[in-house]
Amino acid sequence: MSQLHPVLMVGTQEVTFSWYEALQAPRPLLVVISGPSGVGKDATIGRMKERGYPCHFVVTATTRSRRPGEIDHVDYHFVSEAAFAELLRAGELLEHAEVYGQHKGIPKSEVRAALQSGHDAIMRIDVQGAATIQQLVPQAVTIFLTAESEAALIDRLRRRRTDDESQLRRRIEAARSELQRCSEFKYRIVNRECSLDETVDKVFAIMVAEKSRMDWQPVAL
Repeated sequence: MSQLHPVLMVGTQEVTFSWYEALQAPRPLLVVISGPSGVGKDATIGRMKERGYPCHFVVTATTRSRRPGEIDHVDYHFVSEAAFAELLRAGELLEHAEVYGQHKGIPKSEVRAALQSGHDAIMRIDVQGAATIQQLVPQAVTIFLTAESEAALIDRLRRRRTDDESQLRRRIEAARSELQRCSEFKYRIVNRECSLDETVDKVFAIMVAEKSRMDWQPVAL
């Protein structure tokens, strides 16, 4: 009969291999989902939530005002300028940026709590922020989402109809620049039109593979 646990006989005593126990322990990941505007980052995160994967979706802190329909501590942590400055001063932001005069950042405490509880921490972040995370946390699993082609991405941006023509041109130029940084990421996924579940399946497959690595290392913040 096969042994449930690998053992080594030392005299008349059985000693369980420690590596087997280590492989049974939780291996929480810090996963960064990034890519240009319009590529489907929010939609991918939303579908992951719908499918009930047991992980923690990190909420970004921001100083901008809450928009209609947004929920504090769900869509964002809405904080004052003073509170954001205090987080920054204390070194409690994993990554931060100023966007159109408003500040956004990832609270370390939220990521730390998720990982310590054994849950994967999933964050959606822009390409520049992802580069910062990769420098600070080499163990982070960075995933770059892209469209089928540059033309397909531009078409998606145009169909959103959320920007005037000048803003749209800026977004397109920014997207073109960000597409050139794909090689900086550990993984690339093509998020094809109307294939969101396929994209999510690939994200989950990457996470399973990363948890199985023999050289897996815990994230320390």
